[in-house]
Order: sequence, then C-alpha cells, then structure tokens
Amino acid sequence: MKVLITTAIYPTAENPAFGSFVRTQVETLRKAGVHVDVLVLNGRVRKLIYPKGIFQLRKRLRSGPGYDVIHAHYGYVGMVARTQFRLPVVVTYHGDDLLGTVNERGKKSHASTLIVAAGQVLARLADSVIVQSEEMADKIPYRDAVYVIPHEIDLDVFRPAPRDIARAALKLDLNKKYLLFAANPAVPVKRYPFARQVADHLRNEDPSIELLVAYREPQERLALLMSACDALVFPSYQEGSPNIVKQAMACNLPIVATDVGDVRGVIGTTAHCYICGPDVSEFAQRLAGILRCPCRTNGRQQVQHLAGPVVAKQIIRVYEDTLRRVSA
Repeated sequence: MKVLITTAIYPTAENPAFGSFVRTQVETLRKAGVHVDVLVLNGRVRKLIYPKGIFQLRKRLRSGPGYDVIHAHYGYVGMVARTQFRLPVVVTYHGDDLLGTVNERGKKSHASTLIVAAGQVLARLADSVIVQSEEMADKIPYRDAVYVIPHEIDLDVFRPAPRDIARAALKLDLNKKYLLFAANPAVPVKRYPFARQVADHLRNEDPSIELLVAYREPQERLALLMSACDALVFPSYQEGSPNIVKQAMACNLPIVATDVGDVRGVIGTTAHCYICGPDVSEFAQRLAGILRCPCRTNGRQQVQHLAGPVVAKQIIRVYEDTLRRVSA
C-alpha cells in the first residue's frame, strides 16, 4: 500500500517539536510495512501555504509512485487534499479544527465557528475521518466512516529514567522540586498563567519549587525532562487527545490536569494522577501531596494500547476500509 501523508506541521531543525506526532505516525506506519511519502505544505506566509498546496499536491501526484490513499493531517490540509477526487482522502482532525479555537478567557473565538463549520463540511466530503476523542466525533453530524484513534506514543523514546541521572544530564538541581509545563506559554488554550499561579501559590510554602516550561524541545530531551521533574501541570481549557499527557504517562510522571479531551480516560485510576477543576487551590493541593512524598506512577502500563505498532494496525485498517468502500 502506498500512502501520501500531507501536513502543514512537521519537525524542522529550528523547531524539532513542530508536528513531531505526525512524524512519529509516519515512522510507525513505515515500520508496519506501509510505503509512506510525506508532503509538507510550507512557506513564508502561513495563510498562503494552502492555496499553494493545491498545486504542490497535483505535482506530487503526477510524479509520485502511484498512491492508493492521501492521508491529510488537520482540517485545512484536508481541504487541500479534497480538491482532487482521483484518490480517496482520509482526514485526521486534531482538536480545534473541530472543537474551535479558545482565547485567553476560555471562550471560543467567532472566527473558529466558521472553521469548525468548514471542518464539518469537509468530514462529509472526505472518504474517512479520524478523530482523537469521542467528544470530537460528536461534532461530526453523521458517524459513518468516523474512527476514534488517538495518536500513538513512541515508547522507545518516552520511557522512565532515574530522576537524578536525568537531572544531572539536564544540569538541574538535585534538591529542587520541579513542576513541568510542557506547552507554548503564548498559546491561550494551554493556560500558562494558571500554571504560573499554581506554582507561585506552592512557592509561598516551599521556595524550592520551580516551574519548568518546555516547548520546541526534541522528543528525547522532553522525555528526559519528564523523568527529571516531579509532576506535570496540565491546566488546558480544551484538548483532543493531548500527546503530552500520554507521554508523561509513558514516563511514569505524576499528572495533575483539567478534565479535557480524553485525559480522564487516559489517566483512569492511575495512582498519583489527578483530574481537577480549574481551581488554583485544588491544583496546588494535589501537587503539594505529590511533592511531599515524591513518587512515580505505573502510567506506562496503562498506555500500552497507545504503542506505535498497535495504533499503526488501526490506521492501516482505516486505509483498507476506505479502499474497499470507494471500490465497491
């Protein structure tokens, strides 16, 4: 089977974290025996990459090996892929392309209402749709050919390491208590000011506590940070299936998170992982309990169903189902 994965996010030397989950899926599918090529839509002006992408796609299809399926990541790229009808299109939605974009007050922007509506129309035009959670699936008016398949975890990269060894490698203080906020602070939906408030609240009682902010990190360094830190602070307003939470589980890192996306299902009953309301005191109380008695979780055991080979089989099944339907 030959698949062309199209995406507007993919790691670069300057930003190795940008779309790293897409690259992980590409590599996982290749290991499973699928011939995968990647078309990355890029350019200096972000808004122009999509009309330009229509021509890039046509050029690639003319010169390519004869693809069976186009698999587009994110709604906008799916629209580019659906400008042709010669090949079936699978679209993976990742979050705000179906849920809407959240501002710093936790409210949906007006513009995102149109984006969501366009994504719902695209879902009708695509041959198959992959979403990250049941909440996202519910945003699609019909449920035919909609698959809930959260992104996989690279368990070879995200694995526990001894805390002190990880700290020494990162030149972190062995005696401090580190909280990890692993997202871009400038992205409103990730709610960095809330995380900062929680950390400040805790520092009033214990000055040794420090909040580490990590984004644009290579995956190997991010995994090391997860082993070096004492807990993940995850207060997002909205998510699909956040990779950071799943990666933290794979590293046995305690987690305190809001009830967004599939986080509750991923965490389950894992000890030292908590779902909280959006309340600074509640977050701080849970984190204080973790920091008083530093420990690790058994989260890695709970996310084995998200290992690359397991998810690859599900994705391949989507491709096969799609090809059967379009050829019927």
